[in-house]
Amino acid sequence: MATFNLKVNGKSHTVDVEEDTPLLWVLRDHLGLVGTKYSCGIAQCGACTVHRNGEAIFSCITPASSLEGDEIITIEGLSEDGDHPVQKAWDEIDVAQCGYCQAGQIMNAAAFLDKNPSPSMEEIDEAMNRNICRCGTYHKIREAVATAAKIK
Repeated sequence: MATFNLKVNGKSHTVDVEEDTPLLWVLRDHLGLVGTKYSCGIAQCGACTVHRNGEAIFSCITPASSLEGDEIITIEGLSEDGDHPVQKAWDEIDVAQCGYCQAGQIMNAAAFLDKNPSPSMEEIDEAMNRNICRCGTYHKIREAVATAAKIK
């Protein structure tokens, strides 16, 4: 075991875990932040997406030991009241069906729009193809990302 200092959602945390422990399990099991979901465990679905210094990353394959000094934002830290433009658009378009992938979808969309605030539909499709939706709500996801860009 090793001790690591992580900054998650603006707060400092000290965790005692194995060096190769994925961030996902630190978030869920040690910090009680369960909004970030486990699905595939091999960085193929995007359900575990969080932000590392503003970049969307897969927390299921990112060792916590590699994150000291970085700013980690989870779905819980995206906005205090669920009023981030992407969250507002998700509600407006009524994207969620089962909801399992939504945190990862929202986190990926938020990071993407921070870098490209006026994307084309093709750019949205390309950016969001990292995240799988088991319910197939891709048309609503696409519409919500476009709506969020307008809200911003």
